[in-house]
Amino acid sequence: MGFAGKVLGVFILTFIVYVVFSGSITAYDLITGAVVALVTSLITANLVVSNPSKLFQVKRFGWLLAYSIRYFFVDEVRAHLDVMRRILHPRMPINPGIVKIPYEVVSDYAMLTIANSITNTPGTVVVDVFPEEKAFYVHWINAVVTEPEKARESVSRIFEKFAKRIFD
Repeated sequence: MGFAGKVLGVFILTFIVYVVFSGSITAYDLITGAVVALVTSLITANLVVSNPSKLFQVKRFGWLLAYSIRYFFVDEVRAHLDVMRRILHPRMPINPGIVKIPYEVVSDYAMLTIANSITNTPGTVVVDVFPEEKAFYVHWINAVVTEPEKARESVSRIFEKFAKRIFD
């Protein structure tokens, strides 16, 4: 598929993002979006795409869609409710700590997805990443476990499952 496949993949994604954020589908906006997407994809295709054949696998897109729905409507809601409960509780039951969370994914995109998912979920934030150890160090508002594998199960296992299927 080569360079053309990389450009096409980045073009499609950039064009969709442009149209969604512009909020308009007039001819002017569609042409402007196509020009911006083409220039962007020509400049960045080799930087952001290492394997163009993965871009067009419907199965990966399905996993991305399932992950997005689960993340925004289950994991985020659950975490927000937990943090609100802790804030409003008279004794503010928190047990903050930094825990080591190992990961097994291979690609940088998968690692970034897990780290962003942890950080964007209320109550946890990735404070450091050690690719050579294949581990994140995470500040957790309620560090009930400190053993790395148990912390992984509580904090990031589901994110890693989806990231591996989408990107690796």
